[in-house]
Amino acid sequence: MKIILGNKAYSSWSMRGWLALKQSGLPFTEEVVSLYDDAWPTRRMQPDIVPSAGKVPILWDGDIAVWESLAIIDYLADKVGQDLFWPVDGAARAFARSIATEMHGGFADLRGACPTNFRRVFPPKPIDAAVQANVDRIVHLWSEALTRFGGDGGFLFGTFGAADIMYAPVTTRFTTYSLPVPQFAIDYCRRVQAQPFVKEWLDAAHREEWVIEKFEQQG
Repeated sequence: MKIILGNKAYSSWSMRGWLALKQSGLPFTEEVVSLYDDAWPTRRMQPDIVPSAGKVPILWDGDIAVWESLAIIDYLADKVGQDLFWPVDGAARAFARSIATEMHGGFADLRGACPTNFRRVFPPKPIDAAVQANVDRIVHLWSEALTRFGGDGGFLFGTFGAADIMYAPVTTRFTTYSLPVPQFAIDYCRRVQAQPFVKEWLDAAHREEWVIEKFEQQG
């Protein structure tokens, strides 16, 4: 299998697809492309990216193309077993799928106000009510998952899985922009960022040489 990724310093969706592959344990190769350089308009129309309408990540398994992070997670779970990604308990699995899907389709205000930058930490700055509502909702979901299903494992549903993969870039948004969240949420962010797969991605992001100036400003 091969996955095509965007800049590791800035592409939150690429991080999710890559983490899913690491979680699967299956062998794969990767290609990282810069999403905002002069070559990108041509590169995104080439046959290995065009099936996703020029979006990354896109996973190739032979001649099978899979894109969108949740689709990649589900495709890999079908290959290696759902329990590696989703909780075994029915109630926990339903909640995990719900909050992962909510992450996939929601929180647009947070995304817009706080673009991904895995290499930076900005000083605290006031956020508007819509962004705060996104933050509050995420913190509430984390609290529910950790309290009801996390046990002593440290992750949302005990062991690291699909829900943590979907929220891993959010943990960095919270720390990059020094957003005010409760201590339990800060602790969860730290645990996720110390998880070996996540740490490997973040280390690679820090080594990456591409710099995109519009994502280097706090706004």
